Amino acid sequence: MSVAAEMTETTTQNATAAKSASGSSFYTAMRVLPPAERDAMFHIYAFCRAVDDIADGDDPTVASTKAARREALDMWRRDIAAVCQGTGPARLAGLQAATRRFGLRHDDFIAVIDGMQMDLDADIQAPDLATLDLYCDRVASAVGRLSVRVFGMPEDSGITLSHHLGRALQLTNVLRDVDEDAAINRLYLPSDLLRAHGITATDPNVVVADPRIDGVARDLAARAAEHFREADRLLAASPRRAARAPRLMRDVYKLYLDRLLVRGWAGPRPKVRLAKPHLLWIVLKAFLF
Repeated sequence: MSVAAEMTETTTQNATAAKSASGSSFYTAMRVLPPAERDAMFHIYAFCRAVDDIADGDDPTVASTKAARREALDMWRRDIAAVCQGTGPARLAGLQAATRRFGLRHDDFIAVIDGMQMDLDADIQAPDLATLDLYCDRVASAVGRLSVRVFGMPEDSGITLSHHLGRALQLTNVLRDVDEDAAINRLYLPSDLLRAHGITATDPNVVVADPRIDGVARDLAARAAEHFREADRLLAASPRRAARAPRLMRDVYKLYLDRLLVRGWAGPRPKVRLAKPHLLWIVLKAFLF
């Protein structure tokens, strides 16, 4: 492919990746980035969305059998290896350009795929805390490790921030989505905390109907809050420009967690939503202060 053709293909892929990211909770944070960083984040998100859809059986181009979805994830592993070597397929020209420009790492891409594999191999139901932490590292903190390279954060503090902020965000997702997850036969609340509150069941629908789930969720929320505190400490010491997007992500998800704590989990559990004016204020605050 000629240089001109590659540039045209990359531009087209940038637009497609942006459209894919438009429904994400992180879309606003991505939009505030400079163009090169913004496009890189759109491609990272598009990659994450693609492998997530495969794991969940939501990709219409992949047969719904587990064997077909495993093969599709394995294809992504091969494609990512090629992207990181500079020989990726044309459809990933944009992701390859981002990988080259920002030094994105093969191991972090593969960790994301491995996290999706965990969802595919078996419906996760009440994992122990160590397994839940591994899952959070793969599906959230690994994405953070890719992202902080795009943001331009220092290596050591960026990796540590990814550890804490990724877990804070993913645990908030777990707490926000208990009913949606139960509807697809998944339960991410850890068995250690369930037992501590006298819940021995692991069937998702049984657990979410048990009023003792409120105590379990609040214990997990305390863990998320601790990760948020560590992330705040790191963000406060980071260069303002590099910290702007992760701070936006932090502010949005900390607000979700606060609203969830007010609502509780014993039931009824109306969906927690953030109003657009409130989100706009978070964005403005990131720029003004």
